[in-house]
Amino acid sequence: MSRKVDSVKDINDSKETWRLTVRIMDVWSVVNNKGIEHLEMIVMDSLGDRIQVLIRHDHLLKWKEVIKENMTCIINNGSVYNNDFQWKVCDHSKKIVFLGGTTMKAIELQNIPPKGYFFKDFGEILQGKCKTDRLEDIIGAVSEINHIQSNTPGKKVVVSVVLKDLKGNCINCNLWEIYGSKFLAYYNDPKNNGVIVILLTHAMVKDGQVSNAWSGSKLLINEDIPEIQDFMSKLPTQSAKSLSNWSGGSQYSPVERFVHNAKCMSLSQFCKIKHETLCVTVATTLKFAVSKYGWFYYACTRCSSKAPNPEKAYECSCGQKVEQPIPRYKIEIYVSNGKSKYRFVFWDSECAAILGMTAELCITLWWRYINGEDDPMVYPDELEMLLNKKMAFRVKNQSKTEYAKLVPNKENLETSAGEEVDFEASGATQLSGTKPSKKVKIEPSS
Repeated sequence: MSRKVDSVKDINDSKETWRLTVRIMDVWSVVNNKGIEHLEMIVMDSLGDRIQVLIRHDHLLKWKEVIKENMTCIINNGSVYNNDFQWKVCDHSKKIVFLGGTTMKAIELQNIPPKGYFFKDFGEILQGKCKTDRLEDIIGAVSEINHIQSNTPGKKVVVSVVLKDLKGNCINCNLWEIYGSKFLAYYNDPKNNGVIVILLTHAMVKDGQVSNAWSGSKLLINEDIPEIQDFMSKLPTQSAKSLSNWSGGSQYSPVERFVHNAKCMSLSQFCKIKHETLCVTVATTLKFAVSKYGWFYYACTRCSSKAPNPEKAYECSCGQKVEQPIPRYKIEIYVSNGKSKYRFVFWDSECAAILGMTAELCITLWWRYINGEDDPMVYPDELEMLLNKKMAFRVKNQSKTEYAKLVPNKENLETSAGEEVDFEASGATQLSGTKPSKKVKIEPSS
């Protein structure tokens, strides 16, 4: 007589002889900082209850090629412990750990729901109604690209986009390393046009933002699966131009994306604005505005947050454990157009793209000329490349600080006065290097 089947919701640490009929909803590999690999997976029974499963390194070879995502199976035997995973994927308080005596047999089970996703509501994310140790599935349309950091020495690829749900709620989504590279590959492919819908599994949620987990997340972009197709079918049926409110899709040239959602105005108009405004303006860089902080600062190796002490290791608020903070550019420059003059702040990505070197490399080259001190008050000659350039700036005025973002490619932008301006390449907004150049007319703001 075979043993009766147990329900996932009833699993506890009272025994190890559990018998489960489940569907493997997801499976992923985790490699720790010592290079040791193990498997984790989520299984679900016919009642829709889920539990997280761990397969340790010593059992990896036995199961790695056997376990397939979306397969249904019977699992016999496993140790049960408290769910102490740093990042949890379901609400079950326990986890199962495979034993040497664990068995698993693939079998067709029609009574178990198909593989699906458990999407977190954007409204709840914005309201902070999230567990800090819980990974969530999210889906949304790309409405804006905030920032792109290319893979340069001391930096990892990261793409920051704004996702919008069907209710109009917007959240920031940061895609790191292979996830950011996958998004850029899709975005830059000329064959891909229209709205971009992203489905990200196992997303970390913090302070109203989401990002991929370092292990286990899956990024699906406009794929032919029911969840994405259903989301697309519910988007507003508007013209392609109107759909730009939903997605910064690659039907736009780099310059069109640069001016998207920004007001185009002269520098004199920009100087008079008292409230926060995103705009595009044309100006010439004049000279450095020397502040008491100099031209660089020490920061986290993952994000741009300032390090509390440049000589000490620490854990950043972004979760990164920083052994040695790295220098990043922050250069204030006066710009002008006619009689108008303003001060912009050039951040690390913009400066590195124009100068062709990181702040760390710039310091290294300059080191021998300043008696071996990385003195931020001494401005290297290399920084002069930032001056006497006529550029188009994508800027946002926030109280007393202006944030300058430069246009992505060397494009010609024709101003309303008929003057052509060369745009400098910027790694911070490098969206597409494959699109043909195009001229865009900037009209004065009314």
